[in-house]
Amino acid sequence: MATAEQTVHVSEFTNEPFIDFTKPENRSRMGEALKNVKSEFGREYPMWLNGQKVTTTDKRTSTNPSRPSEVIGVFQNATKEMARQAVEDAHRYFDTWKRVSAQERAKCLFRTAKMVRERKFELNALVCYEVGKTWVEADADIAETIDFLEFYGREMLRLGEPQKLTPMRGERNYLVYIPLGVGVVIPPWNFPCAIMAGMTVASLVTGNTVILKPAADSPTIAARFIDILYEAGIPKEAVNFITGPGSVIGDVLVQHPKTRYIGFTGSKEVGLRISELAGKTVPGQMWIKRTVLEMGGKDGIVVDEEADIDAAVEGTVQAAFGYQGQKCSACSRAIVSEKIYDTFVQKLVERTKKITVGPSEDPDNYMGPVISQSAMKTILDYIEVGRKEGKLLIGGKRAVGDGYFIEPTIIVDVDPKSRLAQEEVFGPVLAVIKAQNYDRALEIANNTEFGLTGAVYSKNPEKIKKAEETFHVGNLYLNRKCTGAMVGAHPFGGFNMSGTDSKAGGRDYLLLFMQGKSIAEKVS
Repeated sequence: MATAEQTVHVSEFTNEPFIDFTKPENRSRMGEALKNVKSEFGREYPMWLNGQKVTTTDKRTSTNPSRPSEVIGVFQNATKEMARQAVEDAHRYFDTWKRVSAQERAKCLFRTAKMVRERKFELNALVCYEVGKTWVEADADIAETIDFLEFYGREMLRLGEPQKLTPMRGERNYLVYIPLGVGVVIPPWNFPCAIMAGMTVASLVTGNTVILKPAADSPTIAARFIDILYEAGIPKEAVNFITGPGSVIGDVLVQHPKTRYIGFTGSKEVGLRISELAGKTVPGQMWIKRTVLEMGGKDGIVVDEEADIDAAVEGTVQAAFGYQGQKCSACSRAIVSEKIYDTFVQKLVERTKKITVGPSEDPDNYMGPVISQSAMKTILDYIEVGRKEGKLLIGGKRAVGDGYFIEPTIIVDVDPKSRLAQEEVFGPVLAVIKAQNYDRALEIANNTEFGLTGAVYSKNPEKIKKAEETFHVGNLYLNRKCTGAMVGAHPFGGFNMSGTDSKAGGRDYLLLFMQGKSIAEKVS
């Protein structure tokens, strides 16, 4: 049991408020932060292995997708041996870190949240530059980071206490949750701070040691966050920071016999490979490795004939083109009743024409760049597929500028089984599909291998109820967009090929990083 001195008293969790950028003082502070962050472009960042700074002769860079010639940070390329040693070192330190009380670990998260809050504008600016998020999208990323820190800290205070069981006469019986061991955390670039931080601190607060391998396109924000964690009191040995190509070090980290679990968010292909590799036991392995996988989506918004069409258009545009469609929750299919199809499409195109595209640090732009040249090529290739499978109404090509800019693109009259309706594009491309009736619309919504998010617009309560029962997604939204999950309010994770339904930001999430130990003592 926690002693009186250890008890941590915290307020009830509330979500971090977003910055109001219409206020001149906030616009000024953000402008200043952008200048300050830009002045540090080209800085070199070390790895942190076993509490020590490590550099290599082989380097890699992170660049600004709005201006690819700008180098944001210089990073190290780790060797396979460094990756192997990182697991060994983390395994050795696990015995020390797991003995730190849950209360002390939670306090580290609360201190980290305070520091992130104080540096919010600086971190927002870095996210703008490194991954092409606009001011509002970057701010949402950092706010979610704070939410994860505050929420998981509170959850650990709850789960860190002995859990009550059904009493047995003549026994003292209870259950405790204990950590698993070494966790390998492999986050994506699209929520470069929030998801990276969420998986890392969920692992740490539950008493595990971590090897964090950030996404190749967003290592700078991860390096800055790791510095804040250390400053907040997380021992350097508890979280190792390793950079380098996944093709070199990824498999080594996943397959090491002392790796206990892997937390991954990213593509279906990489997630399935991790699942396969983790499922094979290797000499010296003493456990079944656990995987926490959040993968892709082919998310649909169903627009019923009894919907508020204007609200549905606005929600669809925001979900399809917010952050250039580069969210696993983004709407990539609008499935529309044939009775309102033409009206919806007309309004959708008119609304999309108002979208501005350009460098993400300019607050007048609603859309910034896609993440990389290879991503841009893939998206443009999908648009060419879409031209053959449907009718291109707006967009369809690269937008003006040096960055990786693509116009918001709408392709209509798409067949539900076509490639554009089935494959994850991960860019600002929306397929519009006509449905004969509401039941058929729900069938189409469920006809992909994914099951992450979905939305339904309808004023009919019976139809809403039917969607609740039959729309097979981990996160279902009714009369609102299918993006924008909030920690605590919308636990996030999907079905089928969208992953293991991990429900990040929910009350079950930390249990994925622990195991239950039941204890019973006979008493006289």
